[in-house]
Amino acid sequence: MNNSQRRFVRMDSLNLLDYVLVDAKGEILGHAMGRTLNISEKGILLETHMQFEPGQILLITIGLEEDLVDIKGQVKHAESRDDATFSAGIEFLEIDGEGSRVLQNYLEAFEAFAG
Repeated sequence: MNNSQRRFVRMDSLNLLDYVLVDAKGEILGHAMGRTLNISEKGILLETHMQFEPGQILLITIGLEEDLVDIKGQVKHAESRDDATFSAGIEFLEIDGEGSRVLQNYLEAFEAFAG
């Protein structure tokens, strides 16, 4: 496999993540995949096929190679992108020390491939 093919595969997998929408009691309302549009240490902008409302809580699984971390976040803003997709700005609420390390590695990899 040449380098350009590998980069494409890695970029696709880097962009995709798993999320669970939960209610105030922690009950699961929905589960799906989203695509990372932008990310920082404070939050993430997701493209999804599910519409969110500000204030809703998501449990997001971010992974880089074998490292996975679950991050709790709150929807700060959401809008329709077209007839089938939506974008949502999610503020991170809870990240432990190990999660911060994985998130930092994810941020570096995302910037390297997106830029």
